[in-house]
Amino acid sequence: MFLAIDSGNTNTAFAVFEGDDLRGEWRAAADAKRTADEYAVWLTQLMAIEDVERQEVSGAIIASVVPAALFALVELCRRYFASEPLVVGEEGVDIGLDVLVDRPEQVGADRLVSALAAHERYPGPLILIDFGTATTFDVIDGDGSYRGGVIAPGVNLSVEALYQAAAKLPRVGIKRPAMVIGKATVPAMESGVYWGYVALIEGLVERIAREFGAKLTVVATGGLAPLFAEATDSIDHLDTDLTLRGLAMVYRRNAKA
Repeated sequence: MFLAIDSGNTNTAFAVFEGDDLRGEWRAAADAKRTADEYAVWLTQLMAIEDVERQEVSGAIIASVVPAALFALVELCRRYFASEPLVVGEEGVDIGLDVLVDRPEQVGADRLVSALAAHERYPGPLILIDFGTATTFDVIDGDGSYRGGVIAPGVNLSVEALYQAAAKLPRVGIKRPAMVIGKATVPAMESGVYWGYVALIEGLVERIAREFGAKLTVVATGGLAPLFAEATDSIDHLDTDLTLRGLAMVYRRNAKA
């Protein structure tokens, strides 16, 4: 078995794989101050609920976009799982993906492993939309090469910015309003957040496809993906486990090397 860790700006996801099988998956709120010991207490208890013993884990891989959190996660793997983890982006870790952009080192590790998993599952050129702290639109060509993308503010960031910047506007939740035209302040805000984001998705997908010059299959992933995928025909597939699946692919690829 091996442990896969996806350290993002909002959540840190942990998964244990046995071969190709996912044995368990758990998430914690991102906190760069959390220590390896704290992670270990939390994670090993959750693993035990799923009948996964810590001693059964013999390897680990990490993708992190939070440099301050990486040290504690590496220490977690070393001290509690007796493993020297592979870290995506570090020298010697082969992700099996050509990154055809001007500054490959600046592309987030999570985006690359998700792109790898998306190409494995879906044929032809793709747009991968990841609804995270930021909403990213990543383009993968038919050969599986990463061609670049778009980074937009995440929907939660947009809601928080609206609340913080406008004194008379309340903080609202993210949900699908029945009507586009709101009859009061809160419904109007809910509509602007939700349907405005749907319009952003549809507009960017159309523009990316036009610029790319071919039809692209659109795959959505991330926590809020189900909420938006139901509202637009621009999204072809919903797949919420791409990053962890991609990490598993990279681990197996490097374990064979």
